[in-house]
Amino acid sequence: MFTQRMVIEMLTGIKDTLYMTLFSTFLAYIFGLPIGVLLCVTDKNGLRPCRPVNLVLGTVVNLIRSVPFIILLITVLPFTHWLLGTTLGATATVVPLVICAAPYIGRMVEGALKEVPAGVIEAARSMGTSDFKIIIKTLIPEAKPSLINGCVITVTTILGYTAMAGYVGGGGLGSIAINYGYYRYNTPVMMVTVLLMVVIVQLFQMIGSFIEKKTDKRIR
Repeated sequence: MFTQRMVIEMLTGIKDTLYMTLFSTFLAYIFGLPIGVLLCVTDKNGLRPCRPVNLVLGTVVNLIRSVPFIILLITVLPFTHWLLGTTLGATATVVPLVICAAPYIGRMVEGALKEVPAGVIEAARSMGTSDFKIIIKTLIPEAKPSLINGCVITVTTILGYTAMAGYVGGGGLGSIAINYGYYRYNTPVMMVTVLLMVVIVQLFQMIGSFIEKKTDKRIR
C-alpha cells in the first residue's frame, strides 16, 4: 500500500503543492495588491474618489470571484495552453490559481486599508504628504497586521484550490488523493493526503499568526 514508489509520490506531491501554493500567492499579490489599493483609493471616501473606475474595477473583481474555481479552472484551459503550451502539471495550475486569487486578494487588501483610522491619513495630509507616499508610508504599514492575516487566509484558500486542480491533472497532493485514493478506492492513501494537507495548513496558520503578532503594534 505504502511502497517506496508511493512515498516518493507523496514527497513529490508535497513539493508540488507547496510550489503551487506559494508561487501562486506571490504572483496573485503582484496583481491583487494594486487592485486592492486602487479600489480603496477610488472609493467615495478614498484619497482620490473616482466612481467610474471604482465601479468598473469592482464589477470585474466581483464577476471573477463569483465563478467557482473548478469552473474557472476548466474555462481558462485554452488560455493556459496558449500561455504555457500545456494544461498539465503544477506550473500550468498556477495560471488559474492566480486568476482566481488576485481579485480575492484585491478585496481583502481593500478591506484592510479601509480599517486604517481616518485620523492617521488626515495627519499625513496635513503635513503635505503626497497621496502616493500616504499609500506607501501610511496606509500599507498601518494595515500590515490585517494584510498579513489576509495573506494567511489566502494561502490556505489557494492550498484548497490546488486539491481541486487534481481533477484536471494539476499535480500535488490533490492529484494523488484523486488518482490513487478515490479512483482506486485506496482509503489509506486518501486519508494520508488529507492529513498532510491539514498539517500544511496548520503550519501556515502558525507562521502567519506569529508574524502578525510581531508586527501588530496594538498587542505590545
